[in-house]
Amino acid sequence: MNPGEAHGDPQVPPQRDSAVRVVRHLVLEVVVAPELHVPVVARLRYGADEPYTVHLDSHVDLPDPVTWLLSRDVLLAGLTRPAGLGDMSVAPGHGPDRGHLLLTLHGEEVDALLRLPARTLRDFLRRTECVVPVGCEQEHVDLDGLVERLLGEDDDGDGG
Repeated sequence: MNPGEAHGDPQVPPQRDSAVRVVRHLVLEVVVAPELHVPVVARLRYGADEPYTVHLDSHVDLPDPVTWLLSRDVLLAGLTRPAGLGDMSVAPGHGPDRGHLLLTLHGEEVDALLRLPARTLRDFLRRTECVVPVGCEQEHVDLDGLVERLLGEDDDGDGG
């Protein structure tokens, strides 16, 4: 019997193993100008512990890669139509960009326009759905644990 069952407390939804990861290496292109695309080694990462987020690591051949946090929902929508606002937007390419997605990222110190193969992203996102199906993300977020960690940070005496 679980501790919560003894008192009739609601159970935390079953969690899949948070150690399960989907990783895909790829070469994307940084669009410097319409006719100038610079290839960059990159990696897409996804795990059940952050079910709403896809990590995009670029320059993975460097000691400290550049990591962007991307919305899985926006990436999924961007496979078929322009999606996203603000810090991230994605759209299917047309003309010479057909078969690619154009990913626009805005950061504190840098902006980037990336071009990546649509098929590669589509296959990666399908694999993420084997880890956490779309629409079930909330079942993989431990809100009680998050609140405990946030409240526990105040216990260090810094008053913050």
